[in-house]
Amino acid sequence: MKSILSEASRVPFAAQVEQIVASTPVFDIHTHLYAPAFGELLLWGVDDLLTYHYLAAETFRQVDLPYEKFWALSRTEQADVIWETLFLEHSPISEACRGVLTTLHAFGLDVKKRDLPALRKWFASQKVDDHISRCMELAGVRTICMTNSPFDDLERPVWEKTPPQDGRFVAALRIDPLLLSWAETAPRLAEWGYAVGPDASSEKTITAVRKFLADWTKRIQARYVMVSLPPDFKFPATTAAANLIEKAVLPHCREFGLPFAMMPGVKRAVNPQLKLAGDGSGLTDLSAVQNLCAQFPDNKFLITVLARENQHELCVLARKFRNLHIFGCWWFMNIPTLIEEITKMRIELLGTSFTPQHSDARVLDQIVYKWQHSRQIIAQILVQKYTELGQSGWQTTRAEVERDVKDLFGGAFERFCERNG
Repeated sequence: MKSILSEASRVPFAAQVEQIVASTPVFDIHTHLYAPAFGELLLWGVDDLLTYHYLAAETFRQVDLPYEKFWALSRTEQADVIWETLFLEHSPISEACRGVLTTLHAFGLDVKKRDLPALRKWFASQKVDDHISRCMELAGVRTICMTNSPFDDLERPVWEKTPPQDGRFVAALRIDPLLLSWAETAPRLAEWGYAVGPDASSEKTITAVRKFLADWTKRIQARYVMVSLPPDFKFPATTAAANLIEKAVLPHCREFGLPFAMMPGVKRAVNPQLKLAGDGSGLTDLSAVQNLCAQFPDNKFLITVLARENQHELCVLARKFRNLHIFGCWWFMNIPTLIEEITKMRIELLGTSFTPQHSDARVLDQIVYKWQHSRQIIAQILVQKYTELGQSGWQTTRAEVERDVKDLFGGAFERFCERNG
């Protein structure tokens, strides 16, 4: 098979790697998007792009506007403030602002005119189903994994009516309230017919929680079970969260062959006045992850962490535990500087046995810029690594590059999910 790597053809080789990375369909394994059946829960369009919480937080750094006054505005009025502040009064050079422009440009819209009403008019003319397909095509996304919580009062009724299947979307079962707010969640479960009590460790409660997890896993056909965790999460521990994970969640995941996804590092409501934009990050004690992987080798764990300082330790843990799969550059990590640093480190320590990125998109259109920006960085890293192999005398074929990129863009994740133990 013909090699695509030689010192004399470095530029053509680089172009081929970039083309493979740009054209390989990706499984976006973690988003906050919804299928069309969920109606207004699916956010899309220029006003949703502009009022994304990253941009809201950035706006408050530039304007002396009382929080309560901003939140009292309509979504359109909020978008007007953000557009005026971040795009007209200042250059939109942050990653969140640049992402909006990358997305609009990909749609063929003329951002040089700075004409927000014209942009709104264009989006108003789009049909949501067609727009989903267009965004996925521009992003190169083959499958979108949603984040689905039975505890969301807007989302739960849709699932209870058995919404129509949409092959572009798959589900993940989110259970944060179950693990992190047991005192408030137990009465809700009891109201829904699950025989739980205030004691999260009782056999009766554990049995009921497992039934709840089984019912919702089947209802939404969940691909994995997930939770975001505070930096001080510990395991083992005497907390309700640790007890429920050990006695209910992990046995459930083993029974259904599902990974348990943990996303540690979130400090909730650091600034409550910012609402959704007010969460922060903190350094996580990853001994909890180590203990879980070691004590439960038959369980599969998907992990992404929020603090930069945790990234190297997590890679080392992944080298020690085959039941741990690292994914994505999450939230505050999802900026080009850190995507490059973290992805390069992971490749150097783990080869292609991880998933370098997920979009974490809350607005449909965001998948366009998040994947376009990430693909550029991943391509540059791969060109460098294959070139280094060439300098060591190893000749890389096009088929091998295609195989590696497929692994990074969902193949390694899917094999991990299918693995027994």
